[in-house]
Amino acid sequence: MPIKPIRQPALLPVPGQQVVRPMFKSMGIAASGIAAQRQRMEVIAQNIANADVTRGPDGQPYRRRDVVLEAATSQTAVYNPGTPAAQAMGSSVASNGVFGSPAFDVPVTADGPKPIEVPVLSAAGGVNGPLGGEYGVRVAGIAEDQGQGRLVYEPGHPDANEAGYVRYPDIDTTQELVKLMDAKRIYEANAAVFSTAKSMLRAALDI
Repeated sequence: MPIKPIRQPALLPVPGQQVVRPMFKSMGIAASGIAAQRQRMEVIAQNIANADVTRGPDGQPYRRRDVVLEAATSQTAVYNPGTPAAQAMGSSVASNGVFGSPAFDVPVTADGPKPIEVPVLSAAGGVNGPLGGEYGVRVAGIAEDQGQGRLVYEPGHPDANEAGYVRYPDIDTTQELVKLMDAKRIYEANAAVFSTAKSMLRAALDI
């Protein structure tokens, strides 16, 4: 069998092949899950803290917020080198998102977070499709609850209406705590995946 005099070095990227190796890609997917669940926990904590706020900067009761997650693509993945989101990670531009990435930004105004329109995500897409999840997860935005909130009869409250009812945010602290526990479990699962992948890489270096 003839031997080619010039061979491609095994450790250098092959032209046309993705630079991120499978093991590092696994760590990137897990890291995206950690970042997303971290922001989800922050939003849940904000909801619980403002469960009794009857007057915000706009004079209206606080509106419950939910983090909308979507499967990241090759163009929106934060931990995929070469994408706009990944390049922004090292940018010096100020950002209010998780890990300083605009991919996790929420539009803000002088009075606080601004509600954004979140499109309905299609369930279509295969493993290699736009919603395949092979690039991890990203925060699509933060949506505000459009409900009217609950009415509580408190005639002596400063924000009571003519009938003596006060409009409170539509927040059930029990449900928020359940969501917080769910986010915590998913955060821990992604952290375990990241730790396992790191251990496998360390073991591969010792071979």
